[in-house]
Amino acid sequence: MPVEPATGNDDMTPGTRAVASVPAARRSRGTPPWVLMYHSVADVTEDPYHVTVSPDRLHRQLGWLRGRGLRGVGVGELLHARAAGRGAGLVGLTFDDGYADFLSDALPLLRRHDCTATVFVLPGRPGGENAWDPLGPRKPLLTEDGIRAVADAGLEVGSHGMLHLDLTSVDDGALERETAGSRTRLATVTGQAPEGFCYPYGTVDARAVAAVRAAGYRYACAIDPGPLTSLHALPRVHIGSSDTSWRLHLKRALHPLRRRPLPTEEPAPAATAGGIR
Repeated sequence: MPVEPATGNDDMTPGTRAVASVPAARRSRGTPPWVLMYHSVADVTEDPYHVTVSPDRLHRQLGWLRGRGLRGVGVGELLHARAAGRGAGLVGLTFDDGYADFLSDALPLLRRHDCTATVFVLPGRPGGENAWDPLGPRKPLLTEDGIRAVADAGLEVGSHGMLHLDLTSVDDGALERETAGSRTRLATVTGQAPEGFCYPYGTVDARAVAAVRAAGYRYACAIDPGPLTSLHALPRVHIGSSDTSWRLHLKRALHPLRRRPLPTEEPAPAATAGGIR
């Protein structure tokens, strides 16, 4: 089936129109920022976990954002802008796992569309592969030089833990290594301690949130944290190869209706990333 142009009109169903008609004030009050969750960017024929987006699809998705006056940025930059009252028109872009294809296939498209992003990497697996996906296919991860290249390009580098472990099922020692230990390791690799963390598999509980806070992270990304929603458990929406313009429109419209508000007592994070150089 042909892929629609990124700048084309949305094919909105009646239900989509109804959601979009909710007053903006009601939809935005206390709503967490809209953060998109990507993983690998590559042309593949096998993708059992639906975590790969082709470069062409990413190009069209970024074009859809830009065509609607939206700009993708790293989560740290987005949160800082929101705290300063300058968050309108900004969308968070995240890339989990730190695949090597980020540098070759995603970064050039981000530059082309004047966007930035946060890349959540695994400092305990430099130059390794996605061994946590039993069905494969195997994909190389960024080396330490690759992680530095991401940071040198002006993008925010965050931690995805050391080894991509489910933090809700590890012992206390492993929990500390995955949170505080990965932050220390990334500080050694990039010269700057990361301010953002991303929970592997999106799984999170109160114990994991407490460990992330104690490790010194200013924010953390989950997927659907429910009652744990906060700056240290931000919800995100999965973006895949099937997300055409009308699906992006629907996901954007539903976001403020499906997510819990952020607590107001948490301090806003400082800025962590500038534009792409």
